[in-house]
Amino acid sequence: MSELRQNIVYKEWVIIAKERAKRPHDFIDNSPKLVSDKEYDENCPFCPGNEDKFPNTEVWRLDDGKGGWLVKSIFNKYPALSPDVEYKWQEEGIFRTISGYGVHEVLIETPIHNVHPALMKVEDVAKIIYSYKQRVIEILKMKDIEYVVVFRNHGYKAGASLVHPHSQILALPIIPRDVKVRVEEAFKYFSDHGVCVFCKMLSDELKVGERIIHESEHFVSFVLFAASSPFHSWILPKKHSSRFTDITDEEVDDLSKHLKVVLAKLYKGISNPDYNYIVRTSPFSYGKNKFFHWYITIVPRLTRSAGFELGSGMFINPSIPEEDAKFLRSVDISDL
Repeated sequence: MSELRQNIVYKEWVIIAKERAKRPHDFIDNSPKLVSDKEYDENCPFCPGNEDKFPNTEVWRLDDGKGGWLVKSIFNKYPALSPDVEYKWQEEGIFRTISGYGVHEVLIETPIHNVHPALMKVEDVAKIIYSYKQRVIEILKMKDIEYVVVFRNHGYKAGASLVHPHSQILALPIIPRDVKVRVEEAFKYFSDHGVCVFCKMLSDELKVGERIIHESEHFVSFVLFAASSPFHSWILPKKHSSRFTDITDEEVDDLSKHLKVVLAKLYKGISNPDYNYIVRTSPFSYGKNKFFHWYITIVPRLTRSAGFELGSGMFINPSIPEEDAKFLRSVDISDL
C-alpha cells in the first residue's frame, strides 16, 4: 500500500505511491538532451577564444599556468541581482520591497565545451568545488549579503539553456523563507534532543543501510527516506559542519570523487537525466553552529508537479526510495 513519509529535517510529508510505483529502470530518461559532440564551439559564449564575440565581465579565475584558465566566474549577462545597485529597503503599509542588490555569477566549470562532472576527471571536479568555496568566501565579505546559493542546472528540464558546463552563484540580501524553515526546524530539533538532526539522520541511514548510494572517507550519499521525487538524494559530510566554506582541502578531494560517483551512476543508470544540484549551507549570520549541517541535494527531473502538489504543498513520489538506492548501488561505472 502507499504510505505517507515525513522528512524529519524540515517536517514535510510526501506520499510514496507504492501501488503505482515504477521500477527504477522505468525512469531511464529518453527525452531530448542538451549535449554536443564538440569540445569547442565557436558559437558558445563560454568557450575560450570567444571572449571578443561574447564580451563578459570576468570576476575570478583559476589559472592553468599557461595564460589560460581551468575554471572562471563571470557576471551573468542577464543578472537577477546586481552589486551595482544600492541596497535599499522600502515599506509602505503591506507593500515591502528591497532593491535588486546582490550577486549573480556564472561559474564556467571547464574550458571543454561538452563534458560535465559525471564524465570529468576527479581532479577537475575538485577544481569546481574549490572554486565554489573561494567565490562564496569572497562574496560573503560584501556588505548586506545574507545568503549565497550555489547550484547547477543540467539539461532542459532543469533550467539549463547552454551546453557548456557551468554552475551559478546567487548572493541575496535576505535569508529565503525555505532556508529559514530548514534552519529553524534544525534548531528546534537540537533544542529538544541535544543533537543535530542531520547527524541523527546520517547515523540512522548508515545503520539501516538500504537507502545508501555511496560511502567515502568523509561523505555519505543516500536517497531520502521521504524523497519527494525519484532518486532525490543528499550528500552529507560525516563530520558535523554547518558551513560549506569550512570544507578542508582533503574533504574537497573526497567530495569530488564522491560527487562524480553519484552523478556517474545517474548518468549511466538512467541515461543522463536532467537534474539540479544545490549546495545547502547555514546562513552566514548564524556562524558555526551545532544544529545545522551543510549538504548537497541532487534532484533528477523525472516527474512534474501538478494540481495536487500545488494545492497541498505535498509531493507524490511514484518510486520507492529503497529500490532507487539499490538500483544506483548496482550501476557499474568503472568504464566512466
